[in-house]
Amino acid sequence: MKPTNTADPEYFHRVVDCQFACPAHTPVPEYIRLIAQERYTDAYMVNWESNVFPGVLGRTCDRPCEPACRRGRVEEEPVAICRLKRVAADFKDDVSALMPKAGPKNGKKIALIGGGPASLTVARDLAPLGYEMHLFDAQAKGGGFMRSEIPSFRLPDSVLDEEVGYVLDMGITAHFNTYIDSLQSIIDKKYDAIFVGSGAPRGRDLPNVKGRNAGEKNIHVGLDWLSNVAFEHTKKIGKKVIVLGGGNTAMDCCRTSRRMGGEDVKVIVRSPFADMKASPWEKEDAIHEGIPIIDNHVPKEFVVEKGKLVGMTFDRVEAVYDADGNRELISTGEEPAFYPCDDVLVAIGQENAFPWIEKSTGVRFTSWGTPIINDDETFQSTRKNVFFGGDSAFGPANIITAVAHGHKAAVSIDMFCRGENPEVDRPDPRFTLVSQKMGIHEWSYDSIPIDDKREAVPLVDLEKALKSKTLEVELGFDVETAFVQAERCLNCDAQTVFTESTCIECDACTDICPTSCISFVENGSEEDLRARLLVPATNEEQDLYVSGNLPTGKVMVKDEDVCLHCGLCAERCPTAAWDMQKFFYTMAKATPDLLEAAE
Repeated sequence: MKPTNTADPEYFHRVVDCQFACPAHTPVPEYIRLIAQERYTDAYMVNWESNVFPGVLGRTCDRPCEPACRRGRVEEEPVAICRLKRVAADFKDDVSALMPKAGPKNGKKIALIGGGPASLTVARDLAPLGYEMHLFDAQAKGGGFMRSEIPSFRLPDSVLDEEVGYVLDMGITAHFNTYIDSLQSIIDKKYDAIFVGSGAPRGRDLPNVKGRNAGEKNIHVGLDWLSNVAFEHTKKIGKKVIVLGGGNTAMDCCRTSRRMGGEDVKVIVRSPFADMKASPWEKEDAIHEGIPIIDNHVPKEFVVEKGKLVGMTFDRVEAVYDADGNRELISTGEEPAFYPCDDVLVAIGQENAFPWIEKSTGVRFTSWGTPIINDDETFQSTRKNVFFGGDSAFGPANIITAVAHGHKAAVSIDMFCRGENPEVDRPDPRFTLVSQKMGIHEWSYDSIPIDDKREAVPLVDLEKALKSKTLEVELGFDVETAFVQAERCLNCDAQTVFTESTCIECDACTDICPTSCISFVENGSEEDLRARLLVPATNEEQDLYVSGNLPTGKVMVKDEDVCLHCGLCAERCPTAAWDMQKFFYTMAKATPDLLEAAE
């Protein structure tokens, strides 16, 4: 193998697994260390630089970082990354003075269609550069689906208002209660660029299931129903409720139903329980609130008697998987199952809907109804001055993905408005690599892994929770618990950096390494090397760190997959061939450093 190019920022980025898994590449270990030091405001601002909505995401994020967490490789549970993000938001000081302001006007105007996380991220990134930002949204407040589809018992309005406000206060001209029914009308206003962040606003239905039309009065599309609850157009539901679907929207529907008068609420899903799209913690929360989840049931009929919906029948199925893992639901041949109900909420997915974008605009769409976009870096449509992001770009995803789209689209819009090609010469990510040495045997971070277990976030009393649709269910960590949980982080951004010219091949590092991740061996192909290390490196998704040739002709090979970043190799090395260096990485943004812009 060739020596590892540690000057490539993506090499060490992939080693910081939590940050690499985050679509917005939030520097997770950095803000967790700040929380352990009780520097909550600094931790919040590090988050805000990347993900824009720390208080929102600390409550609602889909947490792609946690399955990637290195702590999960040495014990059962990863670091509580998401809930520690909330700690930074809960205990920060007033940060309004730290927020950047709009820059001097540069003569360019941008229209933002939709007031959700993607559009707000674009606005935040471009306002300091002097762009005049006009945001249009049909709702009375900003936030998009964060406001209309996430129940307030999970995300209080006060948290959303605060973090949306930080963006709007950057000189954004907001046109709320304004439904855009024509893209051409926006084009005619001569904006220099237009960003469409309108989400995937149409919930899927079951129009072909028998009885759907007859029972229409009591059959609701879940997405619309949640919105009507949020804006208090709907204030109650029947005592017996069936929620169809296995995603997070279905979990929000069933939990909201319990708070709206539903006494017997069931989730019924086609797939096996393990295949449901809902996050594991969302399913756990629903079950905790007394809501059973019945799997392997395919809707067969809405049963209507004398003009009234009385229940549903389902075909009982089992999942059969082929050699490639593709699933087919096969009827068991049993009698259909009947479940009585007063109301049904259909939460089986979302779709894009662009009836307001005329063909004459030159914006083209795929057969799936999503816009044709150059790639997932530019987000530029077939009409060069129109960009998409968030759910409107590729279909339903999550908040943090929408934020990442917004960052990338903002870069493209800035390049386009300056006459550059967004497909070429895009800015590189920014990174630093700095030694953490404070002495021969001391580092500037807590390097010794501890064995405290992950704790669940405390909840309010269940009886109280079910009586209110606005009382926040999760209480969050207190500062003492937050410290213990923050210390569980293995500091994966403190990289072990090897300097081959000073190595004397004494094997001290291999002797002391607690995971035997360092080997000195003859070079070979990657497959060969992986098999010949002290402990075979079986995770091919994680790189090997390979040095150049040493005096003996061997090379140093480190398996990044099992390294604990404990620093023992650097402490033991008699020639300082090993050093612990903190790697800090931020994705490319239109405004390279917003915190500098605030000063």
